[in-house]
Amino acid sequence: MEYFLAGSFIALFVFIAIDRPIILISFKNGSLVKTKGKIPQGFLHDCTEINKRNPINGTVKVYRNRFKPAKLVFSKGIDTKVQQRIRNIFPHKSFK
Repeated sequence: MEYFLAGSFIALFVFIAIDRPIILISFKNGSLVKTKGKIPQGFLHDCTEINKRNPINGTVKVYRNRFKPAKLVFSKGIDTKVQQRIRNIFPHKSFK
């Protein structure tokens, strides 16, 4: 019985602690480094164009939410003006 409880606590902790975004885009010194997930082509193209004009270092993560279509999370290396430009081009209708 103790093993079952210990295993379930570990499984619950791992389930909560793991970062699981549906989309991950990483930029470094003005170039696209890493992508993960099913990213709409127009959004990826627009993000690379923004990155060419204002080189950024950081990541953009998109999380699925129950009550809102999607939640955008930016790393601290991305300027607030660039964050707003990315929010403006994000296709919210694709993630309902």
